[in-house]
Amino acid sequence: MGNIREALTTSFKKRNLPVLLSVFVLALTCLLHNIAQAAASDALTKEGFATYVASLKTEAVNKGMDLDKLEEAFATITFRPTVVKSDKNQPEKKITLDDYLATRVPDWKVKQAVAKYDEHSTLLEKIAKEYGVQARFIVALWGNESNFGKIQGNYSVLSALASLAYEGRREKLFKDNFFAALQILNEGHTSVDALQGSWAGAMGQTQFMPISFLNYAVDYDGDGKKDIWGTEADVFASIANYLSSEGWNSKGTWGRQVKLSGAVPFSGLAKANMKPLSFWKQNGVTRFDGSALPNVDINASLIMPDGEDGRIYLVYDNFHTLMKWNRSSYFGISVGYLSERIKRGY
Repeated sequence: MGNIREALTTSFKKRNLPVLLSVFVLALTCLLHNIAQAAASDALTKEGFATYVASLKTEAVNKGMDLDKLEEAFATITFRPTVVKSDKNQPEKKITLDDYLATRVPDWKVKQAVAKYDEHSTLLEKIAKEYGVQARFIVALWGNESNFGKIQGNYSVLSALASLAYEGRREKLFKDNFFAALQILNEGHTSVDALQGSWAGAMGQTQFMPISFLNYAVDYDGDGKKDIWGTEADVFASIANYLSSEGWNSKGTWGRQVKLSGAVPFSGLAKANMKPLSFWKQNGVTRFDGSALPNVDINASLIMPDGEDGRIYLVYDNFHTLMKWNRSSYFGISVGYLSERIKRGY
């Protein structure tokens, strides 16, 4: 709408009637679309949700889930229009990587990360050795995902996922996760009341979606429950298990910030763009301080999240593993950056 407003203003000043007419038609189309969306959301709220949930229940029964647990779970499910609204209205404002890092990795979080690392060092190092994932990356992901367990979300996971599945745009994704959440309850890992998370259904201190929980969560303390909500041993081991299962290499790191001394032939995370450090060295890429790249036989991708005027990085296979956790390069860099700050100490 901002672009439309700007076009109208310009056209009025120039008295360009054909442009004014076309802009008016575009604005009217957008308005009608918004009205239609609002009406559709209202219809979703008032009609059909109970029928849709009943069909989910029938499907869950057919999957052989415990009937008593299903009755308890489905009794709590309500339509949550706020999660549908959140899903439709993802932030459009473009922020820079510098802005993102200032928000996600402020000094106070680094200080807490170092303190948490020290507090749990014995357990973290034990898990790190068993899974082949450096402890600093476990803590960095823990801090980035839930602020060390402090921010886990207070939405009913079942209600959120059922609402998003019913809305329909990504029904299979949210429906599959809904049944995974029921399986978590069926296996006794948590209670219906405690099954809470973000508006999108991400849960616990790891912010796993239910399918990720089933694939990677670990009962490290051996109490019969994979408790990613309240048991730090399970949280750390689940993070480590995810990274290890997706190809993490404990002998390597994530990447480094670099500088360019000229044009490079290509950039990006595509596997075809991974080249040896010697290749990037020959193409004028240096360490951030301007010194030569190390003579190490390792492949790297060159990424420029904000273009050539922003921060530039060479990232390694472990960064590609972080991309499986979250497809945002900003997120991956923030995890790597926090891990480096933990390594150095506050």
